[in-house]
Amino acid sequence: MPAKPYSSGHIGAVASNFTDMRLSGDVKQTLVELSCTEIARIVPLMESETLTQDPERKTLDDPKRTRLNYNRTRELMIEQLGNIESVGSAAVQAGIEQVETHLSILIKHAEAAATKDRVATIKPRHLEIAISGLDLSEEDSDSITITPQVETEEFTISQGGGVLTHSSLMSLAKTHARMPVTNDAVDELVDTYYMVIEDLESKIRKHAQLGGNPVQFIESINQMKTLMSLGWMRNMLAKAAYVAREAGLKRIDVEQIVQIDPFE
Repeated sequence: MPAKPYSSGHIGAVASNFTDMRLSGDVKQTLVELSCTEIARIVPLMESETLTQDPERKTLDDPKRTRLNYNRTRELMIEQLGNIESVGSAAVQAGIEQVETHLSILIKHAEAAATKDRVATIKPRHLEIAISGLDLSEEDSDSITITPQVETEEFTISQGGGVLTHSSLMSLAKTHARMPVTNDAVDELVDTYYMVIEDLESKIRKHAQLGGNPVQFIESINQMKTLMSLGWMRNMLAKAAYVAREAGLKRIDVEQIVQIDPFE
């Protein structure tokens, strides 16, 4: 007996996670057909890759990655429940995604610390740097902020011959702003940094042209030096911390970053 396709109502509910717009009945039905077509496309590929890795395997696996154990994760989640009696499959999958994302962020920041030490092995001190930079202290465990989209490699800025990573920025905030900063605020800070860099680069090219004002050229070069030495970053963090404290907040978030004029 062939398997039943997804219901249009279920597909519509899932698709609603990706849009605020309503979906017509015909659109939902077409999405059902497209989803089933995608299943038909990917399963033979997954089956082939699974058997390539383990010819004796009888259960379809995810050949592209090793996942956290489903049952063990489910048991650990049940152990933490207070008022709910069980954990559904969707919750277990969401839990696995969250924990794996958390692990990937920790590993990437620890790897960046190991790279800075010029070693090929992640050691306990590197993991400690990652934990500190991500503000994962036990006393602040209720307010941990995790952003799955974070990619440490994208946040690489010169810092005295080394690199300034996402976790390093958080540590910088603790040192110079004396308060933690959320992942979203760091994202905004880095985006703003590159915006200011691009603006200065444009000015330098303009002033470097024949007949340009040498005073303006030198001023732009000095501003670039400040940016590259992280003076701009420290100044932004200090101002954001002041704004946060004035508002009675205990950490820097996006709202504080966007209130500051980055070109001052």
